[in-house]
Amino acid sequence: MRIAIAGGTGLVGRHVADAARSRGHEVVTLSRSAGVDLTSADHLAARLAHVDAVIDTTNVGTQRRKAAERFFGDVTRHLLAAGSAAGVGHHVALSIIGADRVPMGYYAGKCVQERLVEAGPVPWSVLRSAQFHEFAEQVLGFLRVGPVSLVPGMLTQPVAAVEVGAALVDLAERGPAGWAPEIAGPEIHQLVDLARRVDRHRGLGRRIVPLRVPGAAGRAVRGGALTPAADGLRGRMTFDEWLG
Repeated sequence: MRIAIAGGTGLVGRHVADAARSRGHEVVTLSRSAGVDLTSADHLAARLAHVDAVIDTTNVGTQRRKAAERFFGDVTRHLLAAGSAAGVGHHVALSIIGADRVPMGYYAGKCVQERLVEAGPVPWSVLRSAQFHEFAEQVLGFLRVGPVSLVPGMLTQPVAAVEVGAALVDLAERGPAGWAPEIAGPEIHQLVDLARRVDRHRGLGRRIVPLRVPGAAGRAVRGGALTPAADGLRGRMTFDEWLG
């Protein structure tokens, strides 16, 4: 197969690319470093010529609703329009478990992406994933005050990004599936505990302070809205195995 990977040099995208190549597929990388700006539709259809499937792993670092909706909306519209014009037979999108259960800006953007894919002109699959193991380290930099990192109180069932990458290639190989079973890791944790373990293991010397996110969003994440509500795919790599 010829597989185009949107965001193919990012955290998950590079694992998708490695998995696809290891299985003998030809990979087309769609990223700024490869000369493709997915927020613009320029020349995108030409990049998708003879592509069998597109796997979208793009991401944006914002919690602002308008910015997230604009990014995911623009990228998804461009990929779907170009894919349809090029005759792509399968669009695979990576989303987040519970995106529709947590009223925060970033998740609103993912919901826009999901709706566009579901209603779009290209046969599709959507894989919702839990947070990745790497998220516990990333969160240390989100809200920093000197040596202090504020970490939201949140239940999470993190999964290894490499396992998500392999699952996305599985979907591309099987063909359009609509809503695929959600993927999460083997264990449920408190995010604050994971952040402290990362800090100790890396020797970062951060002071981790739990942050109680107010309102409906805070209640949702503390109550497990970002963890699976039903059976699905489960990764094998535990957080401790990932941490090494």
